[in-house]
Amino acid sequence: MMEEIAFAEVTWGQILYLMGWIVGAMLLGKLLQLVLSRMGKARRFEARPWVQVAFKSFSRPIPFLFLSIGLRYGLEALHFSEGVESIVSDCFSVLFTIAITFFVYSMVDVIDHAITHVTKKTKTTMDDMMAPMVRKSLRVVIVVLALVQIAQILSDKPITSIIAGLGVGGLAVALAAQETIKNFFGSLVIFADKPFELGERVKVGGHDGTIEEVGFRSTRLRTLDGHLVTMPNGELANQMIQNIGKRPYIKRVMNVTITYDTPPAKVQEALEILRDILADHEGMNEEFPPRVYFNDYNACSLNILAIYWYHPPAYWDFLAHAEKVNLELLQRYNDAGIEFAFPTQTLYINDQAGSVEPTA
Repeated sequence: MMEEIAFAEVTWGQILYLMGWIVGAMLLGKLLQLVLSRMGKARRFEARPWVQVAFKSFSRPIPFLFLSIGLRYGLEALHFSEGVESIVSDCFSVLFTIAITFFVYSMVDVIDHAITHVTKKTKTTMDDMMAPMVRKSLRVVIVVLALVQIAQILSDKPITSIIAGLGVGGLAVALAAQETIKNFFGSLVIFADKPFELGERVKVGGHDGTIEEVGFRSTRLRTLDGHLVTMPNGELANQMIQNIGKRPYIKRVMNVTITYDTPPAKVQEALEILRDILADHEGMNEEFPPRVYFNDYNACSLNILAIYWYHPPAYWDFLAHAEKVNLELLQRYNDAGIEFAFPTQTLYINDQAGSVEPTA
């Protein structure tokens, strides 16, 4: 037999025993991880992606868990004093807690996949932001609970005392992080009320743009100029939000001005021309017929008010239609001899003889 060489009351045999457990546990854990990964990639699970995610999540923490088990049983061969044994036991408890936390932390991916699968079936895009927020929340809770458990192991104090201490510390943190908490609850209000969805155009706080992301603390809006604006959710939840993306139509208000010397018959003709142009126009809804009226006397013109609604609210199509209306109106008014009015000014100049001559 090979003679055992003692060094600091630990023999080479004990060291080899410990190394054997560690290496063996790591190899076994890695082998099991590879087996589970291959099972998750099997063709029979292609139609069930949540099973693939479960296998992948379950296999991820296995090597670390087996390493913890190998350390635990490998250290049994070493004989320590009572004080050292207590420290080793606490260290293993912490290591095992971390391993279990890693396992639960990885399994959150399964919940995330399930929520994502459900939110993809909903019409609203705001639900798509719920999956990452739930995932982050669950992982934060898991880490906090793990830290509490580790604190209990290292301090040998009951968990109620630790939670009480965390309550006092949490109060101090809450006072120092009032804005962060305000923004967090603001995000909950936004998700509950759903005043907008991802990709919709909104006007809020003097900014006009599309919503790119809604997070725990802030909402990101891409303005029409291309700038990225980050707004705290606490303030956003208390502001008036104009959701342009949810409008069912685009309303146009036209003020067509003609000269004061236009006779009544020509004014009536101007009204009929505009009504004819807008009758059954492109994008018209029967419930929203165009309205055309001679409604006012301006300072330098007669005013014809025209209002019509364009469906659906496709902005570029609306502009193309508005251009057609303007060109046809210009052509038909010119053919009819109806003059458009524009601001004019008359100046009266006194000459040396004292007479007054008007000058346009």
